[in-house]
Amino acid sequence: MITFFRKFFQSKVGIALTLVFLAIIALAFASMDVANTGMFGGVAGGDRVAVVGDRRISTSDLTENVNSAVRQARGQNPQLTTEQFVEAGGLQDVLDQIINRAAIAEFANRLGLRAGDRLVDSEIMGLPAFQGPGGSFSEDAFRGALRQQGLSESTVREDLRMGLYARQLLIPMSYGATMPDSIARRYAGFINETRVGRAVALPALLFAPDGEPSDDQLTAYYDNNRARYRRPERRTIRYASFGPDAVGDLPAITEQQIANRYRRDAELYAAREQRSFTQLVVPTQAAAQAVIDEVRGGVSLESSAQAKGLATASIEDQERQAYASQASQAVAQAAFEADEGALVGPVRGSLGWYVLRVDDVQQIAGRSLAQVSGEIRESLTAEQRRAALNDLTERLEDELADGRSLSEVARELGVDIENTRPLTAQGQVYGTTESAPDELARVIPSAFEMNEGDPQLAEIVPGQRFLVFDVGDITPSAVAPLAEIRDLAVAQWRRDRGMAAAGEAAARILQRMKNGQTMAQAVAAEDVRIPPPQNLSLDREQLAQQQVLTRADILFFNMAEGSAKRVKLDRTPAWFVVELDEIRPGEPADQQQLAGFAQQLSGAAGNEYIQQFVAAARNGLDVETNQAAIDAVRAQLTNRGQ
Repeated sequence: MITFFRKFFQSKVGIALTLVFLAIIALAFASMDVANTGMFGGVAGGDRVAVVGDRRISTSDLTENVNSAVRQARGQNPQLTTEQFVEAGGLQDVLDQIINRAAIAEFANRLGLRAGDRLVDSEIMGLPAFQGPGGSFSEDAFRGALRQQGLSESTVREDLRMGLYARQLLIPMSYGATMPDSIARRYAGFINETRVGRAVALPALLFAPDGEPSDDQLTAYYDNNRARYRRPERRTIRYASFGPDAVGDLPAITEQQIANRYRRDAELYAAREQRSFTQLVVPTQAAAQAVIDEVRGGVSLESSAQAKGLATASIEDQERQAYASQASQAVAQAAFEADEGALVGPVRGSLGWYVLRVDDVQQIAGRSLAQVSGEIRESLTAEQRRAALNDLTERLEDELADGRSLSEVARELGVDIENTRPLTAQGQVYGTTESAPDELARVIPSAFEMNEGDPQLAEIVPGQRFLVFDVGDITPSAVAPLAEIRDLAVAQWRRDRGMAAAGEAAARILQRMKNGQTMAQAVAAEDVRIPPPQNLSLDREQLAQQQVLTRADILFFNMAEGSAKRVKLDRTPAWFVVELDEIRPGEPADQQQLAGFAQQLSGAAGNEYIQQFVAAARNGLDVETNQAAIDAVRAQLTNRGQ
């Protein structure tokens, strides 16, 4: 419920949470989703869109990050185009994020913080995107991922370096932030409040004209609403999909290859120890010692942390070197030398002072070559097929760019070419409620930007499924002739006239209420027979449970006590008159609920500290932007640079 209302009111809490997500999580490896952007047309890759202190942000940085953001947004809206994203303000938002990232890194560097190559190496080795089937870092997987995304190693390393700076600077900012119970109680009262009033609906249908419009009226209505009757552009798509089977039979993995891999990954198969911890990080040694004293006095580590507005973290199945890369060598040494159940700390690490409880110790026996031979064979076979598939897709991409046709590629791969019915840019089959095949969802935006006879290759399931596609027939967008949509135009004319009359009736009802009549009396005074008002008694929890909120719902929970207002609902279509009699403040159900509110608000306060710090760091640096370069990138991304 509390999450719902943060989103609902777009509060500073939500803004701060968004910022910390962007600055810490997305920053850590956002560029793994970056598309290969190719050439920049008239914009040289070395041009600068901004300078933050001594750090320069190039046009290629901005373009890559916008493409990354578009790809992520398409996870929620597969039909989103780059142009739509940019026009909605996405480019400026991305630029602000990049500048904030650069400001954090520059500020950290000036404070003397460092993120060296070895620390970046450990981050790379721990990323799932770079791990092979066995769960360990794979050089082949690393290089293959870079090739697929069109990235250089230096780009990836720099993104990770800035993420490490952000961890060191931003995470400690939120520790120790607390919100007093008095504010939590006020917030609980707001969340649990109940509103009492009434509402009346004035459907457009009750006020719509009975007869049809004259030809002149209908023609005038059609001319004034031509955009409403514009038929979308439609395109058919020809496509052929393929996967790992397209590479055919490959040479069998040899025993020598298996032995070589076993030697290379000897650490992976050697005997090792894994430990699980409950971890708390605080900003000072004194704070850490206070927690330890409380725990030794009988308080649990979790309870001690919660009382201070903090939260512990569960660290599962860690090996010593991996944990050292996350915390520090000193923290890992103390954690792995302690007995199971022991309390460790305070020890200084990368994020502050660590307090740990050793929850579990597992001794994992080593495995011989004979024991893992089958596993290694499977891993090498998968890597071999993945590399062959990468080589195939790279070759096909080059050949398509040189003029090879979709039919020729399909014939080589031994796959059939599929043809869609006319589709809209939203992925709908035109004139029906059906959608395009699921496998086309990722390529439809590109299909509506490409020319006929210019086939392209797309990856639809990373590393597993690919698509070669082309555009068939293109039907341009155009306004439908009135003769073909006359019935629809008449129905909409009647609805619009009815909505206008209903709005006038709502205004009259409000005026009568201001003059002292009750809502029921004001409604009864209308010539049209309107359904009687309905009494309302709703709390915010009931509101949160509604799957769809109307403007009337939102208005009811934003009105002043004792007021009455009207609101238009186009989808219904109807006007509503809403009256709010009383707001009854709520109370938390119990002390546990109040404590929960206090903890969540404390977390939000910590995030606001982060937001303020990032703004201060940015304001404390010389930040210059190059509007001409930004406009050039905008033109390139929206295909206006020709």
